[in-house]
Amino acid sequence: MRLTTKGRYAVTAILDLAFHQEEGPVSLAAISERQGISLSYLEQLFSKLRRNNIVVSTRGPGGGYKLKCAANELSISSVIMAVDETVKVAACDSNEGCHGEHRCLTHDLWQDLSKEIKEFLDGITLADMMNNKRVKEVSIRQDLNRAEADAAA
Repeated sequence: MRLTTKGRYAVTAILDLAFHQEEGPVSLAAISERQGISLSYLEQLFSKLRRNNIVVSTRGPGGGYKLKCAANELSISSVIMAVDETVKVAACDSNEGCHGEHRCLTHDLWQDLSKEIKEFLDGITLADMMNNKRVKEVSIRQDLNRAEADAAA
């Protein structure tokens, strides 16, 4: 699967945002700290997420980001595609040949697998992820670690 760090980080950051937006707009600095993703990389990702109507931003003190729609309306695949990622397994293009004008022997296999992965990710919403017990546990642990670090500072 050709899902790079960009797609994985986008999903991670949006999931973090979803867990914390009830407190108000979430800053990229807070996401960066909790998730260990560089602030400059998050700025690039959120620029694309904003342009593709995944998030809305609020400027100024106390500003940050919120989801544009409800978590149960946002599929994981839409987040990945918003940052210009694909879920293709191989370089075979669905409209072109793999080697010039000709398809490779396994073209249809990889195309079908890519389609299955996309459909799988289409069927998982941000709310589904938020309701996953293990995902909730990780989010709680990250919040506790941040609170401990803030108290120690």
